[in-house]
Amino acid sequence: MESSVFLAVNGTLMRGLELNGNLQKIGAEFVREALTEPTYRLWSIGDRHPAMQRVETDGAAISVEIWAVPASGISTLLQLEPPGLCIGKVRLAGGEEVLGVIGESILCVGQPEITHWGGWRAYTATLTNPVQLMN
Repeated sequence: MESSVFLAVNGTLMRGLELNGNLQKIGAEFVREALTEPTYRLWSIGDRHPAMQRVETDGAAISVEIWAVPASGISTLLQLEPPGLCIGKVRLAGGEEVLGVIGESILCVGQPEITHWGGWRAYTATLTNPVQLMN
């Protein structure tokens, strides 16, 4: 049996959203919903996807999903992600550290910060034309 790693996703890779099929294609399995420790900020990148970054001050807990991803699928998944998103380590509220999707700093320049919504789903629920859910 192939080994898997836990991956925290915070945007369009989440269940029912636009890029969730990319996780399914590599054989990833949903594990649970979780929150990060309160040291992250979130930006909307053109209202197409979020970018999450860990910060020293004024952070918040961000809603994420934890997926068990086959180790061999991580590079495939990363190649399918929008430019500027990468894999780093994310600290969860309970102290666990997992791999996670984060955004490069330059990606967030000039983009609206959406941290106070606490997550991508909560933010997109406020949009006139929210990101489409898959049926």
